[in-house]
Amino acid sequence: MSGWKNAGNRVSTVLGRKLGGELMRLRMASGKSRPDAANALSAHQTKLVKMESGWVPMRDPDIRALCAFYGLADEAELQSLLDLAKLDRERRKAKGWWQRLPGKGVLGEYIAMEDVATRIRTWQPSFVPGLFQTAEYIRAIGIGSGDWDDPEEIEPIVEVRRMRQQRLHGDTPLHLYAVVWEAALRQLVGGSEVMRPQLSHLLEVSELPNVRLQVLPFRSGMHPSAAGPFSIISFAETEAVDVIYADTLASSLWVENEEESTKYVGFFEGTARLSLSPHDSRKLIEDIRQEM
Repeated sequence: MSGWKNAGNRVSTVLGRKLGGELMRLRMASGKSRPDAANALSAHQTKLVKMESGWVPMRDPDIRALCAFYGLADEAELQSLLDLAKLDRERRKAKGWWQRLPGKGVLGEYIAMEDVATRIRTWQPSFVPGLFQTAEYIRAIGIGSGDWDDPEEIEPIVEVRRMRQQRLHGDTPLHLYAVVWEAALRQLVGGSEVMRPQLSHLLEVSELPNVRLQVLPFRSGMHPSAAGPFSIISFAETEAVDVIYADTLASSLWVENEEESTKYVGFFEGTARLSLSPHDSRKLIEDIRQEM
């Protein structure tokens, strides 16, 4: 289920969806219909649909009017909704360097999420995680994928990845917990001349205090995340549920509801338990590097 639709500047739809869901819950508890609520705002029903779906930023007067119409008497709950709306409006106004990406599409949407996230947990069975990739490794993936006829066209992707990697450094770095399948480390992407430096770089970044890296070895056998790669994106706001991003050959999937997010967290934790410790993972990476 996609969480991104062509409606407004959504840097983080999770807050808008949370707010819209709370207003819909209040409406249904009060026994009011959507047409009734729209009339209370002197608006078309379409506006209410967009509000409850989190597609648009919400004005405080509209929230106050709806809550009064629904009979909400708890001032603390009303203030919580107003605070949530303020956070959502601030997120929607955020402008980052990724806005300049040509044809940014899903990539731009993911980077916008990544830029405001505090923590990401990622499972990668086929490739070294993007925030750990060297420029040569990125180029080798681009050439091998066949998506570009001209290798020069890959350079903007290399530059974007380099800029994204800055999130691992600075005063408030992103906390990244990555679990990688052993196959991703042994596959000779670009040959040994590319993979040896890539594995060396992987060992370096794994020592960062905000990075936790574990390797799922072949001997672990079947595991909970066998269906494919995914990332769990977490935010500082307590109101924001985790967002799941899963990339496939044909499409990208966004999951933005608490029940499904919890399932993915379970998949990740189950796979991590089967993986080597960070210390033993680094040892395996070094062994593989020495073999090349």
